[in-house]
Amino acid sequence: MSSSSSSSSSSSKALIKTLIKNPTRIRSKHQAKQLHAQFLRTQSLSHTSASVVISIYTNLKLLHEALLLFHTLESPPVLAWKSVIRCFTDQSLFSRALSSFVDMRASGRCPDHNVFPSVLKSCTMMTDLKLGESVHGFIIRLGLDCDLYTCNALMNMYAKLQGMGSNISAGKVFDEMPQRIIDSETMSNALPSGIDSVRKVFELMPRKDVVSWNTIIAGYAQSGMYEDALRMVREMASEDIKPDAFTLSSVLPIFSEYVDVKRGKEIHGYVIRKGIDADVYIGSSLVDMYAKSARIEDSERVFSHLLRRDSISYNSLVAGYVQNGRYNEALKLFRQMVTAKVRPEPVAFSSVLPACAHLSTLHLGKQLHGYVLRGGYSDNIFIDSALVDMYSKCGSIKAARKIFDRMNVHDEVSWTAIIMGHALHGHGHEAVSLFEEMKQRGVKPNHVAFVAVLTACSHVGLVDEAWGYFNSMTEVYGLNHELEHYAAVADLLGRAGKLEEAYEFISNMRVEPTGSVWSTLLSSCSVHKNLELAEKVAEKIFAVDSENMGACVLMCNMYASNGRWKEMAKLKSLS
Repeated sequence: MSSSSSSSSSSSKALIKTLIKNPTRIRSKHQAKQLHAQFLRTQSLSHTSASVVISIYTNLKLLHEALLLFHTLESPPVLAWKSVIRCFTDQSLFSRALSSFVDMRASGRCPDHNVFPSVLKSCTMMTDLKLGESVHGFIIRLGLDCDLYTCNALMNMYAKLQGMGSNISAGKVFDEMPQRIIDSETMSNALPSGIDSVRKVFELMPRKDVVSWNTIIAGYAQSGMYEDALRMVREMASEDIKPDAFTLSSVLPIFSEYVDVKRGKEIHGYVIRKGIDADVYIGSSLVDMYAKSARIEDSERVFSHLLRRDSISYNSLVAGYVQNGRYNEALKLFRQMVTAKVRPEPVAFSSVLPACAHLSTLHLGKQLHGYVLRGGYSDNIFIDSALVDMYSKCGSIKAARKIFDRMNVHDEVSWTAIIMGHALHGHGHEAVSLFEEMKQRGVKPNHVAFVAVLTACSHVGLVDEAWGYFNSMTEVYGLNHELEHYAAVADLLGRAGKLEEAYEFISNMRVEPTGSVWSTLLSSCSVHKNLELAEKVAEKIFAVDSENMGACVLMCNMYASNGRWKEMAKLKSLS
């Protein structure tokens, strides 16, 4: 062999060793193809070097080039399989990633710890819990259940699949664990939910990093287990692991739910001291927290300091405006977002369309509807439900029904919106018919749906049907009666002329009746000219709302109609 060819071979081997250690040094398609060509020229494209080139191609998202080389290998090594599976996953080709994993196992290659994070992510995105649990069992049999990155991916899978509503019970998976790593608590506890599976994986990890802690904290927070989430934050601190932006953005919504703005401000202070207050995820969480605590000015201040504003941060403030009744500001900010060429997330329309509904601005609602159609947001159940609600409240029940009828799937929100729309437009019988159809379709009515059907019954005088629905709330669906349900029944009885029954019903409510509930009955007393009962009702109203001018005017009119001028003058002097 000549010295030149020997030198070339040596340099080629040296290059391979360098690239195996750090393949990210190749940063362009041109460089990757040059390297590939060099291997071919020197005839040094072994399985190892081919795997390195495949890895480089996939790092650069050059899937086509990676697959061309991959398919030339008779028996691809694990590194090559890992690169291809990861690339499929990164490019959202989850089905192909899982298919490649199955092919890898069929080829006799045993996956290592580098393969499973991508496989588990694909299981998550495909919502394939059965395969995910099968992969988990395989991980245990390989003894890789102590690997940090694999365990993080497992926790993420169980947490997200639970959030998507999957019925998770990984008890059989954990039964496969060697006895040496299962303590008595693990053996005695079942795994009825995704968060329990997350917790079990977390507890069995010999080493945990900030990602591990973030996953368990986010899992608890998303499951509404706020005290457990905060406990894990404290444990994280005791382990000397500093929270990052993801940790804090998971914790802040907890204080929103608790309306604990004091503790939220403490987190805000920590964020400022650490210099991460401009982070878009933390910023969005702070905006949301302050808005839910009715501190919208603080939300605006945080939003104004964000260096970069994405759709999430915009929507946090839009939703905050709507929650605090500042509908015009919500619409104005949405327009600013569109002008800034920030593409709204579908959830943004669920915030801004109710603003149009509250303002009864049908023309703006139609403009938003046009934007939805042009932007390719059609066939989104959340947007369609918001459109049904908007058109109903803006007086266009025909448009609302047209959208509802073309929806492929209806959830409780869309059903409730169309039922309430028909009820408010005087189509009581149609509303009741829709309510019955909703139940037949297997959709469980919620509190708002019962308000809608009771309102419908009130408008068309269906007293017996209303009592049936009212009683079924507790007896059939396990729902507690709220003020709105009592108010609807009281209104129904008053309209039907059952004034004494309405008075007794309101007097025996399980919640404290408000002035507005009594005022509904007072109006019915006026219609049915029952002054004696009206006086008793007015006394109840003034006891809870001494400055209720509506009740005062109504009583003055009733006194005047009955020639009781002295009582009218006395009431006027008190007002």
